[in-house]
Amino acid sequence: MSEPQRTPFVDSLLEAAAQTSLPGSTIGWLDAARRENLEAFAAAGLPDTRMEAWKYTALRALGQRRFAPGDAQAAMRDVDASAFALPGIDGPALVFVNGVFRADLSRTEALPAGLSLLPLSQALQGDAEPLRFALSRHYREGGDVFARLNAALAGDGVVLRVAAGAKIAEPVHLLMIGAPAEDALAWHVRHVIELGEGAELSLIEHHASGGDQQHLGTQVADVVLREGAKLRHVTLQDIAASSTLVRHNQLQLDARAQASLYVLELGGALVRHDLHATLVGDESRLDTHGVFVLNGRQHVDTQMAIRHQGLNTASHSVWRGVADQRSRGVFRGAIVVAQGADGSDASLSSKNLLLSGQAEIDTKPELEIYADEVKAAHGATVGQLDERSLFYLRSRGIPLTEARAMLTAAFCRAVFESLPDERLREHLNHQLMAHLPSA
Repeated sequence: MSEPQRTPFVDSLLEAAAQTSLPGSTIGWLDAARRENLEAFAAAGLPDTRMEAWKYTALRALGQRRFAPGDAQAAMRDVDASAFALPGIDGPALVFVNGVFRADLSRTEALPAGLSLLPLSQALQGDAEPLRFALSRHYREGGDVFARLNAALAGDGVVLRVAAGAKIAEPVHLLMIGAPAEDALAWHVRHVIELGEGAELSLIEHHASGGDQQHLGTQVADVVLREGAKLRHVTLQDIAASSTLVRHNQLQLDARAQASLYVLELGGALVRHDLHATLVGDESRLDTHGVFVLNGRQHVDTQMAIRHQGLNTASHSVWRGVADQRSRGVFRGAIVVAQGADGSDASLSSKNLLLSGQAEIDTKPELEIYADEVKAAHGATVGQLDERSLFYLRSRGIPLTEARAMLTAAFCRAVFESLPDERLREHLNHQLMAHLPSA
């Protein structure tokens, strides 16, 4: 088998690794994990479309780009974090600018009882052993190239723990801001999140841009919900139009744990989101809701894999996509009901709208069942706005562009109807409307 061709992208990231001193560099097991993942990244290079996981997302153009190693000036960048405030979200917050923690923009004073919230760079200065389960991972799958890169080069991120039985009333806001810099930067953040038995938390993950830039950001998150824990996780992604963001989330649910995920993808030139969830414990439940709205030449690729392992587990997923102009959306939803996961209940719906003859959406639902007494359903559609509905609205005197916007908005807004925070729900809908054609 021939060696992968070295590209400017790979070379620039290897050079960055040689120049960068990362927090925790004296921890033996962490150094070993970083070195192993970097070697795997260098050996494999970027995947091409012959690899199933990257079949619909070509990385040739990214492979020809070079990125500077981090942002030495991030702590001094003039950033107005208040511009990214969310209605009703004024509790604990960690803010990162170009991947670097900004204490001056964060809110970490007077944390509620039971909540521990630290930047990774500080957590590694103390007892790092509790982080070993996440940070020592060696990513061996061929498609995990960016997870390897992140594991090798992430110097900051979030370490969030909720004590057993603690119910955190106010949502925690994690804000990642891309700020203009002298060069196109590569930054990497790593999150480790754990909810103890019976704990409850609402988490807002917010990716935003403080101006036009062409940075590359990678994020890896390991999330563990212990028995009976409940998590509501809302992600708003609205990065700069020329930037690249790759996220890799690993979620584990123990017995009777519940997670509700809401995702709104709006920005970026190239965006990739890998979500791997395992329902380990009996009677655990996962609900996922997602929308992408694309214009221009945007490319957003969501790869979701849900594995049912416990008895009587449930997963329900509702995803919507809208693509206009020459944009391209990709959604793969794979559900596996493993042997012994009897009584599982799984459903997946992916519905998509093409608003232009040059836009493209590739959707691929997958379902594998190896257990008994299982209830499962999946389906996917790609189409255009219903002409009868358009005719009905136009017959009531509504102009065509407004009628199209109304129908498209209704198609997307349904995904967030179950989000209980009304102000946040309306904010997401407002952001969605602002990105719709002719809205």
